[in-house]
Amino acid sequence: MTVNRVFAMTFASIYPLYLAKVERKGHTKAEVDQVISWLTGYTEEGISQAVVDGIDLETFITDAPAFNPDSSLITGVICGHRVEEIEDPLMQKLRYMDKLVDEVAKGKKMSSILRGSTPSA
Repeated sequence: MTVNRVFAMTFASIYPLYLAKVERKGHTKAEVDQVISWLTGYTEEGISQAVVDGIDLETFITDAPAFNPDSSLITGVICGHRVEEIEDPLMQKLRYMDKLVDEVAKGKKMSSILRGSTPSA
C-alpha cells in the first residue's frame, strides 16, 4: 500500500494556512482551535504543542485524544471529493478537519459547524 505523502506533512505546516484562510475572511484563531478541538479532542495547548513538536498529520490524527464520534455527520465536498465517500479512514479524518476550517472561513454558524453541539468557547 502506498503511503500518501500528505500524511508525512507536519501539522505545523498546515496550521498557519488554516489560520491565514480564516483570518482573510474575518475569522479568528480561536474559531479554528475550537473546531479542531471539537473534532480531535486536542486542547488549545495540545494544538500549540503539536505545532511546536512538528508532529506529522498522520500522528496528529491517529493520536488525537478523543476523535469526535459526530464527525460522521460532516458532509460535503473538499478538494473535489465528498468527505463522506472517502474510503481511507485517515484521509477522511484529515479532510473532515479541512472541511470544518472551510466552514469557519465561509462564516457558517458555529453550532452548525459543530453539528448541533453546544459551542464551548
